[in-house]
Amino acid sequence: MLRIQDEILSAIRDFLRSRGFIEILAPIIGPATDPGIRGAKLVSLDYYGTQFKVMSSMILYKQMAVNSLGKIFAVSPNIRLESIASLTTGRHLAEFRQVDLEQAHATCHEVMGVAEQLVRHVCEHVSKLCHGELEQLERNLRVPRLPFRKLTYEEALETLAEEGFDVEYGKEIPWTEEKALSTMFQEPFFITDYPITARGFYDREDTQRPGILNDFDLLYPEGYGEAVSGGEREHTFKGVVKRMQMTGEDPSGYEWYLDMLKDGILPSAGFGIGVERLTRWICGLKAVWDAVPFPKVPGIASP
Repeated sequence: MLRIQDEILSAIRDFLRSRGFIEILAPIIGPATDPGIRGAKLVSLDYYGTQFKVMSSMILYKQMAVNSLGKIFAVSPNIRLESIASLTTGRHLAEFRQVDLEQAHATCHEVMGVAEQLVRHVCEHVSKLCHGELEQLERNLRVPRLPFRKLTYEEALETLAEEGFDVEYGKEIPWTEEKALSTMFQEPFFITDYPITARGFYDREDTQRPGILNDFDLLYPEGYGEAVSGGEREHTFKGVVKRMQMTGEDPSGYEWYLDMLKDGILPSAGFGIGVERLTRWICGLKAVWDAVPFPKVPGIASP
């Protein structure tokens, strides 16, 4: 698994660099981080008399970095204190790495293209160089075909309803239902057009379709669940403050971010893809904690 994971990281870097992305170093702590983490708790610390957060995602920092370089990515360490209930999913860690990328002036559909091409490239790379390791793991890795299938959020809910699952419109698709939907497919697929009530303040509302976001998730097949989450960013000061008020976020906790927006930043789009989840799917592992050498499983103190 670790040999395969090494090749996964190499393939990701090679692919993104070949398309003009520049790797930067991700922050580990900062005055603010992503609050949109589906019920997980954030970690705070006293940083020389100032309350700092340990990064749950570098999404706010990506918007700053892309202003300078246009196309950026980072292998970003994240901490999210997931609930004990997340143990049942087999796909949650309290500490994980995410490849975060952002592209200035990109649309949602453009970065969806990057995401599906990236996943396919990694599968091709691993299939060629790691067939011995895959055989040891008894994993028949199929290289997915392009383009990946796309379902809207409404179509995803309708598909689930046909199988007896009732998901309230406007909410994130719960873990159990997400796994069930994932099980219905044999290749990765997208869910697009989430309602504005389902996501954080940084995803951009479609100007032609009020209440619908220009965003997406990519799900692995075979029950492995969410792979990628991304979309276009709300990049105006007024727009972000309005969305913060809708989601109940206190703007005073995001002073540096809001100051950046007042100065003006470029419109952008991007996504994050979890390294351990990608490793788990490629290797066909039972749980995501089998895809990291020193796993931090929610609720379990370990080295």
